[in-house]
Amino acid sequence: MRLTLRLAALVAGLLALLPFHYAWRLAGRSSPWPRRFLAWVGRCAGLRVRVTGDPLARHVLFVSNHLSWLDIMAVAGATGAAFVSKGEVARWPVIGWLASLNNTIFVARTDRRAVQGQADALRKALATGQPVALFPEGTTAGGHEVLPFRASLLASVMPPLPGLMVQPIAIDYGAAAEEIAWVGYEPAKANAGRIFSRKGSLPVTLHFLEPVDPHDMPDRKALAEAARAEIVQALGASAGERNALYAAR
Repeated sequence: MRLTLRLAALVAGLLALLPFHYAWRLAGRSSPWPRRFLAWVGRCAGLRVRVTGDPLARHVLFVSNHLSWLDIMAVAGATGAAFVSKGEVARWPVIGWLASLNNTIFVARTDRRAVQGQADALRKALATGQPVALFPEGTTAGGHEVLPFRASLLASVMPPLPGLMVQPIAIDYGAAAEEIAWVGYEPAKANAGRIFSRKGSLPVTLHFLEPVDPHDMPDRKALAEAARAEIVQALGASAGERNALYAAR
C-alpha cells in the first residue's frame, strides 16, 4: 500500500508539472520544472532534505560522494544542476526521458575512444553557465565509505574554463546510509521498490563545502584529491556530531 500510494503521488506530480514545463519551453524560457519534479520524486520516496553551506548558482561543477539514485533527486532539487550519467540510462523506459528533460549529459563510460567527446560535451555544458553535477567515484559506495575519485572524470575541467569553480558536496544520510545504499548487483527496479516501500521519512543533509578553484590545481588528479578530502572531512565531522547527539540522549 505504501509503495502504491507513493508511486501514485509521483505520477500525479509528473502530470501536474509537465504542462508547465512545456509552456516554459514554448515561450523560450529556461524551465524550472524538471528541478521541482526531481525534488518531488525525492519527497515521494521519503527524502527530507536539509542544506548547509552556500551552493554556487552558476559556472560550477558540483562533485559529491554517491550512495543512491536518491542523491540525484536531492542535489537536483537543491541546485537545479544537470547531471552526468552513464549512457545506458538514456535507453531506460521513462527514466531516460525524464533525465533528458533535466539536460542530463549522457556518457559512454565503457568506450575509451569516446573519452574526449564526453569531456567536450561536459565542457560545452559548463560553458553555458548552468551548474552541472557528477559523482567522481564512478559508482555507488556502501554506506559511509567514500571511494577514491576518478580523475579521468574531471578531464573536462582541466584546463579550467574562465570563472569555473568546483564545489564539493558531502551527502549524509546519517544512520540510514548503509540501508539505502545501492551497491552490488541489486536490480534498479528492486532497489526503487525497496526505497519506496520503506517506512517513515529519510532525512539527508547536503553539505555544500568550500569551492575549489581548479585554476590553483596543477592537474586533475590534484583537483580530485582536494575535492574528496573536503567531503571525507565533512562526513567525519558529521558522524562526530551524530555520535555526540546519541550520547546526550
